[in-house]
Amino acid sequence: MTEKLSSSHRKARVLMIQGTNSDVGKSLIVAGLCRAFARQGWRVRPFKAQNMSNNAAVTIDSEASPHPDGTPRRGEIGRAQALQAKACGAPPSVHMNPILLKPQSDINCQLVLRGRALGTYSAAAYQAMKRELLPAVLESLQKLAGEADLVLIEGAGCGAEQYLRANDISNMGLSEAADLPAILLGEDSRGGMTAAALGAYQLFSDSERSRIKGFLVNRFRGDPAIFAPAAEQITRCTGWPNLGLIRWFNKACSLAPEDSLALDQGQGQGQGNATRKTDQLHIVVPRLPRVANFDDLEPLAAEPGVAISWIPPGTPLPRDADIVMLPGSKATRSDLEFLYQQGWHHDIHAHVRHGGYLVGLCGGFQMLGQTIRDPHGIEGSPGEIAGLGYIDMATEIGGDKKLIELDSTDLLSDCRISGYEMHMGRSFGPGLENPWLLLKDADGLAAEFTPEQGESPRPEGAQSPSGRVMGGYLHGIFNSDDFRSHWLTKVAGQPSSINYTARIESTLDALAAQLEEDLDLNALWQLAEEPALISK
Repeated sequence: MTEKLSSSHRKARVLMIQGTNSDVGKSLIVAGLCRAFARQGWRVRPFKAQNMSNNAAVTIDSEASPHPDGTPRRGEIGRAQALQAKACGAPPSVHMNPILLKPQSDINCQLVLRGRALGTYSAAAYQAMKRELLPAVLESLQKLAGEADLVLIEGAGCGAEQYLRANDISNMGLSEAADLPAILLGEDSRGGMTAAALGAYQLFSDSERSRIKGFLVNRFRGDPAIFAPAAEQITRCTGWPNLGLIRWFNKACSLAPEDSLALDQGQGQGQGNATRKTDQLHIVVPRLPRVANFDDLEPLAAEPGVAISWIPPGTPLPRDADIVMLPGSKATRSDLEFLYQQGWHHDIHAHVRHGGYLVGLCGGFQMLGQTIRDPHGIEGSPGEIAGLGYIDMATEIGGDKKLIELDSTDLLSDCRISGYEMHMGRSFGPGLENPWLLLKDADGLAAEFTPEQGESPRPEGAQSPSGRVMGGYLHGIFNSDDFRSHWLTKVAGQPSSINYTARIESTLDALAAQLEEDLDLNALWQLAEEPALISK
């Protein structure tokens, strides 16, 4: 364990983890290091200047103006940084991920700055304004450094991409602006670590090369002695020391992936269901282009009695599905149109007609109604589209984004439920008179609700008269063990068999324990430095 200083002599150290490319495990390793150093008693905070993901979490703070009664508004950050905050034992803050980009199409993203949605920007427009956002990034980093002993920074994608370097604020651009040391992280599960490290070295400038204090090899499997010549070659050509080989972490699948790229690469829940047991509850999920917050399904995927299949475009929904689930979407009208183009609505109608369950979460819930209108073009071009027609309600996209963190009791199931809302649409209609949930004790969040919603108990979502079609706006609903067990008993006659919260905590502890074995944490601590922006 590193030697502690008295609080009066503490100055925050900062260390950045940059990647040789995307998907080398930066988010996971930062989470593990956060937990490892926190277990030593340090105050640790995660930081990622810019994240691109439609998986987001609600924070305790925001840069938006307070509610009329003076209570603060909630913000949002990438789900990966929320997990890293959990690893630190700290509440999630907008300063941990000051810039969040939420893709709405191949070239347009919603820009969220310190928890507040600023609007939708094209990739070119965002690139042109990135340097203007650097002061906000540095302010957020300084705030975190002011409350921590160690800030662990996760870079974005590949830190050596020169075509992005001019306006970079998340890799070397940030490192040079704040005078930060960095470690280069690569992975060897697919080979190519040597080429990736040496390629990065060639692309970095001399000043950038000097900021790299060493390299780490993630997802290593095999005999370290066989890899030794490769590590020696990297050091010989770059001068960067080998800081360690991180063995393949088998429990990584217990933690939700950062974004939908994992689904495309077959890393999401239920991928590879050839081994699905016939007695498992089969949940089928159409793979929509702008899926958001798909980690809502992670607690279900963790259940031994549940199998989840993500169905790719061009493939009909399986007839043996017990449940069809429509998760959230960052472009609901566009995704619903894509669902129609795939013919999946025919499969869904047949599924419901034969007695199957249909569940919609957030954007998926909006799809269950009669129409979805976007008169101001917030999620694309203005217009409307017919919904699937199972709930007698309409949805209009508009107004301020609704960000609510909820801890309540559902009177219909008599279960405690925690979760959050994150959406811009408002649904209305007689179908909402048959709610999916009936919530009370909203723990002081009445200021977040409209007057009629602030009453207790508060109806949430809706269900069909038969109870076989249901949905609502509440994300994270299946994280609540009691409710998940109640729901599984209702739809499948089988209660939950896991404690999901304990599963996450034990996985983070196991990851930290492995990193403590694989790496010299004291050496990493010594590499961390006080950034120039908070020097005294």
